[in-house]
Amino acid sequence: MTGHNLLTDTPELYELRFPDPGFVAARWAESVLREHRAGPEVLDLGCGTGRDAGWLHRAAGRTVTGVDSSEAMIRHARTHHPGPAYHVGDMRTFRLPGRFDAVLCLDSALLYCHTNEDLDALFGRLRRHLRPGGLLVAELRNGAFFLGRTDLLDTPRTDRVTHDGVTRTSHTVLRIDHAAQLLRRTRTWTSDDGAPAVVQHSAWRLLFPQELRGLLAAHGFTVLDLYDRPGPRTEPPWTEGARPADTAADDRLHLVARLQGPVGDRRGRRR
Repeated sequence: MTGHNLLTDTPELYELRFPDPGFVAARWAESVLREHRAGPEVLDLGCGTGRDAGWLHRAAGRTVTGVDSSEAMIRHARTHHPGPAYHVGDMRTFRLPGRFDAVLCLDSALLYCHTNEDLDALFGRLRRHLRPGGLLVAELRNGAFFLGRTDLLDTPRTDRVTHDGVTRTSHTVLRIDHAAQLLRRTRTWTSDDGAPAVVQHSAWRLLFPQELRGLLAAHGFTVLDLYDRPGPRTEPPWTEGARPADTAADDRLHLVARLQGPVGDRRGRRR
């Protein structure tokens, strides 16, 4: 079978496969919001299962709205991570009432915009939904990491997870589509219950740090921080009080940008 995404279609499986019992991603995002004095209203764009949005609502006291294109993810979020307002929507076309103090775009959600037109549409939506001076906080794969390196491409990755008494095994292969500037992933799932294998295809746009800066500037954003480590998915992972490194060469980029408005933030480190 092809065309299925077991992790998106089965949110409980997603949270088992990618556990975050300490809510590191949400705590990292909250630390950035606090550092840059973001207001309380936050949009989690590509919110997935709602795990981060729910923590920010429950533990940080923020007013959170979550948007994701997966109906299954949104249903799970409403049931298991209640509090935020959740909506099904495409990040290129979503429309919500009002504006937000900050937008989060975690775990490479931004990179599901594959074309320049997709990215322009996304940033147009961000301008429409952010207040002047509002923050964009993003965590994404770093295109520059793949310049001359094949660490993540040479060795297929195998992982196992058990859900509802069934053990599922995933075999993941990554490759670079140079013409499209995409990191393409093929993931094949097998299970010990005799079900047919499921083959999933997905991809991320690869953006380089300077390309990202130019794209943001063209859409009215000022970059306050752009760095590789530490973050919620780096090794070692971020811990409270950790300060950013000065490079942008590892697998992950962490971005903080401000929509230009009447009030600026001069404290950001420009790199």
